[in-house]
Amino acid sequence: MGRIVFRDLHGLVLLDKPLGLSSNQALQAVRRLFRAAKGGHTGALDPLATGLLPLCFGEATKLAGHLLGSRKAYAATCQLGVTTTTGDREGELVTRRTVPALDAARIEAALAPLRGRIRQVPPAYSAIKQGGEPLYLKARRGEAVEVPAREVEIHRLELTGRAGDELQLEVECGSGTYIRSLAVDLGEALGCGAHLVSLRRLWVEPFRDPVLVTLAQVEAAAAEGDEALLALMRPVAEGLAHLPAVHLDPAQSQAVAQGRRVAVESAQAPVGSCAVFAADGALLALGERDAQGQLRVVRGFNLPPPDQAP
Repeated sequence: MGRIVFRDLHGLVLLDKPLGLSSNQALQAVRRLFRAAKGGHTGALDPLATGLLPLCFGEATKLAGHLLGSRKAYAATCQLGVTTTTGDREGELVTRRTVPALDAARIEAALAPLRGRIRQVPPAYSAIKQGGEPLYLKARRGEAVEVPAREVEIHRLELTGRAGDELQLEVECGSGTYIRSLAVDLGEALGCGAHLVSLRRLWVEPFRDPVLVTLAQVEAAAAEGDEALLALMRPVAEGLAHLPAVHLDPAQSQAVAQGRRVAVESAQAPVGSCAVFAADGALLALGERDAQGQLRVVRGFNLPPPDQAP
């Protein structure tokens, strides 16, 4: 195989990350198939997890930080009665305990304190850095790892099914939440311990009802040709679809492209974040309008006009 010639591509791929790949492995596989010069992902999924991994290419990488803080939803399965070193099935066995008789009321009583703004201790085996080094490296060396609790938000946590000692849950949460830690905390609340055995990310805001693309689909499209491949890429603007859209006239467009503030009426955009479009329809910026009606650029985009996009 010849050397890959990478190119400038700008857009999003809503990947259904396969089981067993790290988020970066999945990103690099797709980036090579698209031959995209620049790529990133928005919020890592463990190799154990599957589901939505938004991949950003070219100018879309400027959205990564914005999307990292977005609300997310997961379907999770936890095994009661067994704890592991990692909080999931990839870890070594720590304890095995008898699972008590549990009815719906008792499970609900254990779930209730885990909703809302809660204090959560992230897993020792996590990518959180301490002293410039990921915690999982310290844990693998056998070092004692103390992870401080931090506040996270659980918008929704529901029991959706049960099969023997396995509980199926749906979780809607804010950024920074570890579903492994939720499984561990739930197990302790039930008095028997637990660990996560499967995890699937259902959606990430603003992609609430995503049409996912599998790695196999990307491979097949790449073999078919560029037209099929590029049909799988979503426009950068879809990453801001949940925000009000502001459409500027040519003079305003030029000012914003130069990083200058412009005045916009409240009818165009409320106070707060917005997606800013040029007169020709190209996405110009992630903007923010203040109470005085001034629109400033938070992140600017250098995208070709819509009729010139690949």
